Amino acid sequence: MTSQHILSLDEGTSSARAALYDHQGARVAIASHEFPSQYPQPGWVEQDAKEIWRLQVQSARDVLDGARVQPRGLAAVGITNQRETLVVWDRQTGEPIAPAIVWQCRRTSAACAALNASKDRDWIIERTGLVIDPYFTGTKLQWLLDHVPGARARGEAGDLLFGNIDTWLIWKLSGGRVHATDLTNASRTLLMNLATGEWDDDLLRVFNVPRAMLPRIARSSEVVGVTDGDLFGAEVPIAGVAGDQQAATAGQACFSPGMIKNTYGTGCFCLLHTGWNLVRSKNRLITTRAASTNSEAQYAIEGSVFVAGAAIQWLRDSLGILPAAPASQQMAESVTDSAGVYFVPAFVGLGAPHWDSEARGVISGLTRGATAAHIVRAALESIAFQSRELVDAQSADAGTPVKEMRVDGGAARNDFLMQFQADILDCRIVRPADTETTALGAAYLAGLAVGHWKSTEEIASFWRVERVFEPRIAASERARLYDGWLDAVARARSVRR
Repeated sequence: MTSQHILSLDEGTSSARAALYDHQGARVAIASHEFPSQYPQPGWVEQDAKEIWRLQVQSARDVLDGARVQPRGLAAVGITNQRETLVVWDRQTGEPIAPAIVWQCRRTSAACAALNASKDRDWIIERTGLVIDPYFTGTKLQWLLDHVPGARARGEAGDLLFGNIDTWLIWKLSGGRVHATDLTNASRTLLMNLATGEWDDDLLRVFNVPRAMLPRIARSSEVVGVTDGDLFGAEVPIAGVAGDQQAATAGQACFSPGMIKNTYGTGCFCLLHTGWNLVRSKNRLITTRAASTNSEAQYAIEGSVFVAGAAIQWLRDSLGILPAAPASQQMAESVTDSAGVYFVPAFVGLGAPHWDSEARGVISGLTRGATAAHIVRAALESIAFQSRELVDAQSADAGTPVKEMRVDGGAARNDFLMQFQADILDCRIVRPADTETTALGAAYLAGLAVGHWKSTEEIASFWRVERVFEPRIAASERARLYDGWLDAVARARSVRR
């Protein structure tokens, strides 16, 4: 049977998805299963790695069964994942030693504060391209080794394995034969030298991480192994691996320097592709690896919003003022403005460009006339305001304003949000026909590795525009709204500056 399909496994913060793509890059089928996070203490966020694996396999089987595609008809499997969420497991039994620590978790704030006050701060930032923040994996791994009884000794003996979710899925898919990650995920750990693309002995020393635990670092478009034959009934190449935001960048066909995309999911992640040029941000953003399809290093400047769509979920699940996430557009449009209400959803601190792990959420400007609709509208506007902070910093780093931004992710389907984003950015917003570009990007990377597609130019030819949003408010109104946002953010910031 000719292999005509690519299976993409898209493991996100709140769901395990699988999607099937044909030779023209069109999605044939998709399946998804949601899973919860646990919050055992304020600022802590955990997940069950075994449940993630179970639901990811279920989604894959649902897709294959629904599309009536046999595993032997697959050219390759691609993987994309929530980044900075780590798992540590026993090499022999495959059992995690503790719950997965999610990227949103702030339990290592004190450790990060100590490092930021130390003599090591500047060279760590220079070598990794990151800031020292609980967001990234290094201090989380250090915390597990220090707090799970016996973990450090077992890690040093090589009995424990570490990985972000991509590594966990590769290991499980391969039946425990392959322990690997890719450059995009490794670049988010605080343990990799950004320029060389290798684990760095000085960084391992500072974070006290045993090298024996670390996976091999591969390219994003490379065959790293095959699936266990008993899993799906056939051995299929595992050929594309990238963190979710780098995968989305590939899915948006942003392969050239200067192209920018923003993904609207649980969080919001804006990447400006800089090609082979390793640009150091001067505006409190980070430099990261972009997904490369060959041996040449590719880089991007990235800004991260920790809570975007998660704010809408909170209104739905915790406050009960929203029946379903898609209803947020209708509620927001039912009022003419937010009536001066601003919502800063700093539930787990503020990400770029503030990097304030002690900030907390604020709803300001409330009057007796404020309604649920005003709060919902303010929540959607907060996503756009936070994204503007990122784009302003990226424009300053690049030395040129952003005129067009490609968007994707679940919330990108919200027309109110996309129009407000265009208005507050004074920038054209371009929404593609397929907004599930994270899964698509992983499929592209896998397909390129096995020759299913020949080039990035071929892939770029598949990209289609669904709608363009042009800015339509006056500059004075834009400035007034944004000044109100900055005032609300100041109220959310921690007293420690």
